[in-house]
Amino acid sequence: MMVDNERAIRALVSLAVRNYAQTFAERHISELENPEGTINMKINNIFIATLGPEIQYYSALVRSLDSSLGNMLETMAINIAKLHYKVSREVAGELYLSQTKEIALLLEQYKRHERHPQCADYATLADLTEGTVAVRRHDADYYLYDEETGEHHLIELKIGGDLDNKKARSEKEALLEQYCILSNSLSDDATVKIHFATAYNRYGEGNPWMQSRVLQFFAKDELLISSAFWNFICKTEQGYTIVLDEYRRNAHYIINALNKIKNAYLPEE
Repeated sequence: MMVDNERAIRALVSLAVRNYAQTFAERHISELENPEGTINMKINNIFIATLGPEIQYYSALVRSLDSSLGNMLETMAINIAKLHYKVSREVAGELYLSQTKEIALLLEQYKRHERHPQCADYATLADLTEGTVAVRRHDADYYLYDEETGEHHLIELKIGGDLDNKKARSEKEALLEQYCILSNSLSDDATVKIHFATAYNRYGEGNPWMQSRVLQFFAKDELLISSAFWNFICKTEQGYTIVLDEYRRNAHYIINALNKIKNAYLPEE
């Protein structure tokens, strides 16, 4: 790995964390007297309020922190990916009715546990290009093109990977339609890959990913869990280590921001 790559990754992580900490604190403090502010709107649950002002405050703040931190990580990952890939957030083009029918059949078989997902399941979708066709557009979490390898990557990123059954099916359907759209517009020898990714492993780094709702619709070869995801977008086997180390170095900015918000909403008497 080139040192410049590590420096660039660290710079993006540091910038993302610092900007996030500043804007998070400024937003919540500016809403202190606003009854429709993010925290104030969430502290009116009488069943939580009865437990005391600190529980009331933390209950509201944690929900806001979890959501906004996830958004920051997703944006940060996109910016890191731009160091090595051409990045797009949409896929548009022709999609054949025969392809959507085959996708529906595959998903139904997954749902009924009649077959286990494999990457080979959709290899023939690109050949179903006869009959009715329509122009479709999909928003994509990540559509990455690797100019070095010529590979196209479609990634669905869920920060923690929590998907219910209905959501897992719809996410795989969207990815398969994007796969078809790209395959229809690219040369016959183009390589298009589908991935389901998470920013961290909810079961602990290094442990198997066991969420059955994900595995029901996604093949294990499609998974980019935690370190595998960060290594992939950083294009180095040290990607996860670099990102996590730099995040820890800058985490005090977020801690300071949280303390400022607490002092504003729960001033010491």
